[in-house]
Amino acid sequence: MYDVRLTRQLVDEGYGNGEIARLTRLGALQRIRRGAYDSPSSDPINGIESHRRLIHASKPYLARGSVVSHASAAVLHGLVLYATRLDRVQLTRPEVPGGKSRRLLGLHAAPLVPSEIVEVDGVLGTSTARTVADLARALPFEAAVVAGDSALRAGLDRVELWGCLERMHRWPGVIRACRVAAFIDGRSESAGESRSRAGLLQSGIAAPELQLEVFDDYGRFAARVDFAWKQSRTIGEFDGKIKYGRELNPANDNRDVVYQEKLREDILRELGWQMVRWTWADLGHPDRIAARLRRAFARSHTHRPQP
Repeated sequence: MYDVRLTRQLVDEGYGNGEIARLTRLGALQRIRRGAYDSPSSDPINGIESHRRLIHASKPYLARGSVVSHASAAVLHGLVLYATRLDRVQLTRPEVPGGKSRRLLGLHAAPLVPSEIVEVDGVLGTSTARTVADLARALPFEAAVVAGDSALRAGLDRVELWGCLERMHRWPGVIRACRVAAFIDGRSESAGESRSRAGLLQSGIAAPELQLEVFDDYGRFAARVDFAWKQSRTIGEFDGKIKYGRELNPANDNRDVVYQEKLREDILRELGWQMVRWTWADLGHPDRIAARLRRAFARSHTHRPQP
């Protein structure tokens, strides 16, 4: 929870308007939005955290019946977002008089059933399932997949998601949302892996197996890999960094980690797997990744031992 203080509260505590303005200039108060302040944070605040603060600061000004929704609800639920605007608090209400959004509020007119409304950190928001359904209708496919994958990792019930989509029959974007719902997979471990899958689909690459555990000829564990195409004996790994680097801390010797990763990759190649790696920068060019994978598929079939 945030210690959001409204102007009227500060005035009740004895602060004058001039003093509030002076404390804001000095940094002793941080203005979140008009009429709402917070104590300054000693830690850097990223875009997600800034939006979370804006949600809490906007709560006292929301009209009755407003429910935080879409990307704002995703922030409340801790979902991963990619290429999603966070300049307004998104709200859903059964009716929106005038149908207009405001500078800091994005308004959506749509019905909500009781099961689609939950309380998160003292704020009424759409359930995770309803949030993903709304995002899948509104966002581009890739961005919606990132959010949907993260929701499944966090425990989203697919049955609830499909229930929301069924209630949205004939709503704008619902066909696209159903495509997202059928595609998302909680085994994607990061936004980069989710974007990779979306790019591969759009480039015509067959769906890979995710988080495959590879064993050697003696049944010993060799590695767990991001993407695998068993028939083509090809492994794909996102980000070009050390897969196990996620478990490192600054005290580790990176040279040793790189060496261990080289040994890991050598083992996989000795077991007959082709290896293709790509970085975050490559995700903007999915066709290039697809071309590299197709070359790996061809090499695998060329070098495959004949029976």
